[in-house]
Order: sequence, then C-alpha cells, then structure tokens
Amino acid sequence: MPKTPHNYERTKEKARKRAADESRIGRDIGDIPPVVDHARKARTLRDFRAFCDSYFQRKFTLPWSEDHLRVIGKIETATLHGGLYAMAMPRAAGKSTICEVAAIWALVAGHHSFVYLIGNSEDHAITLLEDIQSELANNDGLAEDYPEAIYPIRRLEGQARRCVGQLHHGCSTHIGWGAGHIIMPTIPGSRASGAIVRVTGITGNIRGAIHTRPSGDSVRPSLVIVDDPQTDQSARSPSQSAQREAILAGAILGLAGPGRKISAVMPCTVIVRGDMADSILDRDKHPEWQGERTKMVYAWPTDETLWTTYARLRSESQRADGNGSEATEFYRQNRAAMDAGSRVAWEARHNPDELSGIQHAYNLRLRSEKAFAAEYQNEPLLDVESSDVQLTAEKIFEKATGRPAEEIPLTCTRPTMFIDVHDRLLYYAVAAWQEDFGLGHIIEYGVYPRQPRGNFTLRNAPRTLEIAHPGMGSDGAILAGIEHLVRTYLAKEYRRGENVATIDRLLVDMGYKPALVAAAKRSTGGPTMLLSKGIPIPATKNPMSTWRRKPGERWGHHWYMPNVARTAEYPHLAADVNYWKTALLTGLSTARGQPGSIELYGRPADHDLLAAHLTAEVWTDVQANGRTVRQWQERPDRRDNHWWDCLVGCMVAASNLGCKPPGAGGGPSRGKTRGERRSLAGMSGAR
Repeated sequence: MPKTPHNYERTKEKARKRAADESRIGRDIGDIPPVVDHARKARTLRDFRAFCDSYFQRKFTLPWSEDHLRVIGKIETATLHGGLYAMAMPRAAGKSTICEVAAIWALVAGHHSFVYLIGNSEDHAITLLEDIQSELANNDGLAEDYPEAIYPIRRLEGQARRCVGQLHHGCSTHIGWGAGHIIMPTIPGSRASGAIVRVTGITGNIRGAIHTRPSGDSVRPSLVIVDDPQTDQSARSPSQSAQREAILAGAILGLAGPGRKISAVMPCTVIVRGDMADSILDRDKHPEWQGERTKMVYAWPTDETLWTTYARLRSESQRADGNGSEATEFYRQNRAAMDAGSRVAWEARHNPDELSGIQHAYNLRLRSEKAFAAEYQNEPLLDVESSDVQLTAEKIFEKATGRPAEEIPLTCTRPTMFIDVHDRLLYYAVAAWQEDFGLGHIIEYGVYPRQPRGNFTLRNAPRTLEIAHPGMGSDGAILAGIEHLVRTYLAKEYRRGENVATIDRLLVDMGYKPALVAAAKRSTGGPTMLLSKGIPIPATKNPMSTWRRKPGERWGHHWYMPNVARTAEYPHLAADVNYWKTALLTGLSTARGQPGSIELYGRPADHDLLAAHLTAEVWTDVQANGRTVRQWQERPDRRDNHWWDCLVGCMVAASNLGCKPPGAGGGPSRGKTRGERRSLAGMSGAR
C-alpha cells in the first residue's frame, strides 16, 4: 500500500506509543516484594536497640556497654516522644553512627516525616547524608523487612537521574536522591512514604526549612540530629562558640515552626572548657537538653605504681623499635593488681594486641594526656592554646643521672628538705640547689615509717605511724614521727665532693596538724626548721607581690613570713604554690645538662613510684583581671601526690635561703613601715 501522509502519521503515532509504553514499563518498578520477616520487623518498629541489632551488625560488632544502652534509650525516647538530648561520648565510641542509624529508623519506621541533619560544616553534613544513602541502598536486612521503603531506592541502581521517571503501578514515586537531600518514595501503605532528609552545616542557611509535597501539603522538620556541631577552631573561640550556641537555640530549635514541638539529638565532643558542647551539656545552664557525659574510664586502678612501671617498659620498648609487648607481658603477669579498683565504660573496646579495656585506656593516655582528657573523658583539663605540655613519667625517667643516692653535686651548695604530714605516713624529700637555680638535684626521698614493699599508697601502706609508735594515739604518733625525722635528718651528713654537707633549711607542712608541727620545732627543729603553708593564689586574686607589707614581715620570691605576733597563728612561711609548682614543672621538663634542669639520682627503674607522684597533678592556664595564672589541680583519678608537694617545698626552702632565679630581684627583705612607699617594680617577685 502506498505511503500516504495519513498512513505515515498513524505509523509514527503507534511507534511513539509503543516507545512510551516500553519506557513506562521500564520505569515502573512493579510490585513491592513481600516482607521477609514480619516478626523481626514488628520488633524493630518501636525498639531502637532491636533495630540496631537486627540490621546493623556490620557497624556494631562489639557488645553494647551500659553507656551505649543508656544513650540508645534516650535517643529512642526523643524520637518517639519528643525532647532534646545532648550526649558526649568518647571518640570512636560510635555516637555518630548511632545517630545516623537513628535517622534511618525515624524514616523507614515512619516516626518522622522530615529529618534534618546538621554538621559542623557543609562537608561534614554531606558526609553524614552519604553514609545514610549507602545504608539505604545496600543494607540487605533493611531491604528484606522494609521493602516498601528500600526496594524503589535499589531500583535506581545508583543513578539519581532515574528518580524523575520512576513509577509504581503507573504512579510517580516522587523519589529524590540528591547531594543534599533524600526524599523517600511515595508508596501506598508505606510508613516512610514521602519522608525527607535534608542536611546543612550549622552556619549554613537553616531558617525556613520546609518541604512541599506533590499533594500540596507542606512539612517542616520534626527531628533534628546535630552531629558534633563544633570544630577545633570554633571551640577555641568564645565568640564562635557563642554564635553556634545561639544558632542552636534559635534557628535550629525553631525549625518545627510556631507552636510545634521538635525533637533533637546532639552527639558532641567537649574540646575545651567553656566551649559550645561544654555549655550545652551543663544541666544547670541547659536543663532542657538533658546532657549526658560518658567517659572511657570511670575509675582508675588504685595501684598507680605498677602502671608507671608499665609506662616505662612500653616507652623503652618503643624507643628500641619494639611494639610494647614487654609491657603487655608485665601487665599479663600483674593483671589482678593492676586492674584492682578500675572501672571502664566499655570493657570490650581494646585492640587485638591489648588484653583489656583499661590497658587500652592507659595506652591512649600515654600517647597524649591532653587529647585523652578531652576526647575520651569529655573533661578537658588543659588550656589547649598553650604550647607547654604536662609532666609525664617518661620525662621523670629521663632525669635519672646514675649518680648514687645521698650524694650532692659539687656545684649545688644549698641542701633543703621538706616533710609532708599525714595521719598514717610522713613523706619527705631532700634536694640540693645552685644559688641561681641553674641546677637542682634530688638527693633522696622516702616515707616514714619505712615500708616493707616498694609499691604502696598512703591509703594501703601496711606500716603506719601508729604501728611504729604504739600506744601513743594518732596525734602522739604523728608528733613522734616528725621529731624522729627532723632529728635524724638535721644530723645527717651528705657527701659533696671531698667534703660533707648538712641540710640548710627544713620546711614541714603545717596544713594538717599545725600545733604538732610547732611542738616538733620547739623540741627538735631549732632555727633550721620552719613551718610551711601553701597558698594557691588563683588568677582572680591579686598576686602576692602586690600585697601590703607590714612591719616585722619577711618577704621573698613568691613567699613571705607574716608577723603573727598578737595572733593565734604559729610563725610560718607561706608560699604561692601555683607559682612554685610551675617552677618545679619547668625544672623537671628542662633537659639534663641545660640551665635550670632538676635532675635525679639513680636509674629510671628506681623511680616508678616517684614518677606516679610527680605526675599526679595537671595545670590549666586561667585568665582573669588582666593576668594569666597556671593553676594546679589533682587528676580525676586522684593519685598520691605527696612527693610532688615535697619537691615544691624543697624549692621554696632554697628560695628562703636566698637562691633566686634570673630576674627575681633582690633577696629576702623585711616588711617596711607603714609610712614607707615602695614601687611595684622594686618589689621582690613582681610578676
């Protein structure tokens, strides 16, 4: 039959219809597969832990800790019933992964129709979305039990351009799969039908988030997940922290719209004190967020000395190109004693070459004390702006010179001693100093009564003062112990080259039992012994150099001896221990042989217990009233710090004798009369 215009057009239309039908059939996903396990699906619809356990075994491979279960429970409550929940967990504890899974659960189980993910930056937010997209596209368990939500996504076969034409029984699924959002497919009977996920950075365009569905209905976010909302840079900036906190309180929590309740979950990490996370987690400041701080370690072992030995063995092995296996073997042999008193949050968390969660925690802490405090304990102790570092056991071991105990270097002319008083034991240390503090040398240290073993604490020492002095009662035993030490050590001779030397100044701590210390001075101390009191002057108080000086007082470099006449006080020396602890840190951190170094007799293996005491406190730089003060505090594990206090006292005693660091001004001076004027620049110890 000849071709006519009419026949040509009819053939062309048939071809067009055939192509359209083939295209529609190719774009139509057809029937949704049946649910594989109805019972499993029913369990997971409103049980978040069951959802995690059933479909995300690849992500959560270790047993849950109690902290995990508490966090999971709170996320479940916030998702199902509303509320705000902020949680700080140790790094790599899975908090971000748990929140990503929570977003998936909220979508596929139909708990929220609009989930908003907010990261600390746009890139961070996109990464969160990509992780969720990967699970939705590739998780077989989800595909089996939630086919109405997952099957249309799988039919895209990773090609976002197929979204526009996808059909289900001839009707568009309106699925969306972009770089900044997911729109779940519209499927009749699906709890996830038309639900949306959108992402942005916290400083991005957040206000006015609204999604209009093809039906014309508009939905606003009802669940917000704010994942680690601060960066290292923003956490260090008070203005940026305040800005992000304001965005959280205003734009983010207002996303649901007027009169509507929003649910929010915020996993976070405290980076520095006072940062955004630290503020939100403070229940006094923000009770509405129900802040939860979890830690890697809730209680440290009671036997710190064995762990100090472990640290030394580990560092020695690593310096010799080893892998630390010697330290692990030491831990294996002493594990019962080294584990005693400890409680870790997640015992199952440790590396294959480690034996326990507490060993893993110690290894992390040995790597960086500063990072461990912030990232694993959520209790940052340090000023991260400072370039200085905390004292470590390894630094202490490096100061051992091999010189015999009780021998004074020839250049050190000022031997001093300090006694730290407790009801069970007396701790003491003896050191010698150059006149300009150019060298300090720890001659000996110990405890009275002497202990039958080298590893002990104040709390568990088997031989106490009352055992050494039976029948005298607690105060009587303390007095007898002080008198014994003072009498013994003031008479003791130390070898110094071809000559001998004796202690020039002995300070005894009067903070615990001042009357007993004063009695010991009267009976045995003589002019060489002084009572001592430490005053930790914070940044909020005026420095000692600005204090008004009264007649009869004696002033030195960050210490003074008040005139106690006509008062109830005993004559004593008072020192700014924040200053002198920092001076001790500087000396112990200065390399051997360098000016200002404080060194140590014997070998590193001799000083495991000393190293535990000397690393028992940490500092924080605090700014107030136009000055910065390094303030000291005990570590959270509250180790014994008594030899640390003794060495601080030895330095103060040397200053009292006239030793002065460069720039310290003149020696000790007497207080001036009321009518005499002094300039601040002329005061000894002006800061």
